[in-house]
Amino acid sequence: MNKGGAGLGGGAGGGSGGGPTAAAAAAAAQKQKTLLQRVDNDIGNLVDNFGFLVNVARVNDPPVRNSQEAFMMDMRAARMVQAADSLLKLVSELKQTAIFSGFASLNDHVDQRTEEFNKLAEKTNGTLARIGEEAVASLKDLESHYYSSALRTSNPPEP
Repeated sequence: MNKGGAGLGGGAGGGSGGGPTAAAAAAAAQKQKTLLQRVDNDIGNLVDNFGFLVNVARVNDPPVRNSQEAFMMDMRAARMVQAADSLLKLVSELKQTAIFSGFASLNDHVDQRTEEFNKLAEKTNGTLARIGEEAVASLKDLESHYYSSALRTSNPPEP
């Protein structure tokens, strides 16, 4: 938090008004990288713990097993709450970073990430289309084998 205040004071004291210096821009980029890593970690924790909760959320006959699973579910839910709280704090830090370091570098980074995700989406769609085509070809091949097989064409004895 003190770094944000120092950055604000330094930016307001500079008479040029031309934006952050190279050192400040590098520091902001490093902070953004750290914040994005935290976002990825927190979201990963949320997803992992939620998946575990879903897997454990079943009722078994032995009461001891149900108690153990209830404890595990409470623990995972607490971890999800911690990860969500961390994300909320991260949002606050991102807001402060946006206010103190300007929007240009953040917008550039958002555009870059959007482009990366769009490329990844295109690659994924291509892979899914290829898998679908392979599945269709395999199905046609299996159908032709089935319909031309000797077992299919022979008449089974009637009971």
